[in-house]
Amino acid sequence: MGVEICVEGLTKSFGPQVIWQDVSLTLPAGEVSVMLGPSGTGKSVFLKTLVGLLKPDRGSVTIAGRDITKLRERDLYEVRKLFGVLFQDGALFGSMNLYDNIAFPLREHTRRSESEIRRIVLEKMDMVGLIGAEGKLPGEISGGMRKRAGLARALVLDPEIILFDEPDSGLDPVRVAYLNQLIVDLNAQIDATFLIVTHDIASARQVPDNIGLLFRRELVMFGPREQLLTSDEPVVRQFLNGRMQGPIGMAEEKDAAQVEQELAQLGDRATAQTPGSGPLTPRLLPGPGITRPPRWEAIARREAALHRSEVADV
Repeated sequence: MGVEICVEGLTKSFGPQVIWQDVSLTLPAGEVSVMLGPSGTGKSVFLKTLVGLLKPDRGSVTIAGRDITKLRERDLYEVRKLFGVLFQDGALFGSMNLYDNIAFPLREHTRRSESEIRRIVLEKMDMVGLIGAEGKLPGEISGGMRKRAGLARALVLDPEIILFDEPDSGLDPVRVAYLNQLIVDLNAQIDATFLIVTHDIASARQVPDNIGLLFRRELVMFGPREQLLTSDEPVVRQFLNGRMQGPIGMAEEKDAAQVEQELAQLGDRATAQTPGSGPLTPRLLPGPGITRPPRWEAIARREAALHRSEVADV
């Protein structure tokens, strides 16, 4: 079962450059959340702060009742055992075959026997569809297979939280679709808390229970996917529709007057492309034979978000 992550007033800077400030959100236990945002808005920095690899300037990150920003290194190491991380490139050792890559955390952090390690590794490889590829080197397989091997390695210690740093980067649309289905299936099977950083809008529409958006050094919104997909917030509409008109520019910042003029010129076309103007993209369901128990709190949050959207439209 996943654990809740509660972030309060989180601020991070590197020297004089503020990455983001006063970020507050709660990642619900056992749910899939996605963090969106233009390039350079500190999404990967946010992941590293959650796992304690970077210290924030201010704020708290409470996991299983413990604020990791105040823990000593030894205690932080224990909390990190709750995490599994899938890095952009899979972060596999090029000289090791897939079996040894996936077994590495078990050999490094546990005292399990080789027979136990073999059982666990083959179980996780089966979960991600890699049975039969145990002896292959990372350089001998496709990018999609490397992602799946990295995911299997993230799973071997049975984490309660899994962080995905742009899992779709470098993959073609078909492999992204397969990976998205795998993520939904895994969440239903292991019930861990998932946080995915991505630029892929199709994935953001289909995969998560919750979506957040970072922009201009702050968290613009975070909530049930329906709340963002039906939002009238200009930056949310621009990002989800992938258009030039709006607050996001090539250098991220745009003058407020320029934004207002662009949106006025867009006129009726902006309304026609508003995320909430058509039916919501259905969320991906687990594959055949995989059941996900009802999550009543999540259902209540989604219904409340949809009700607020309907009221706003009246």
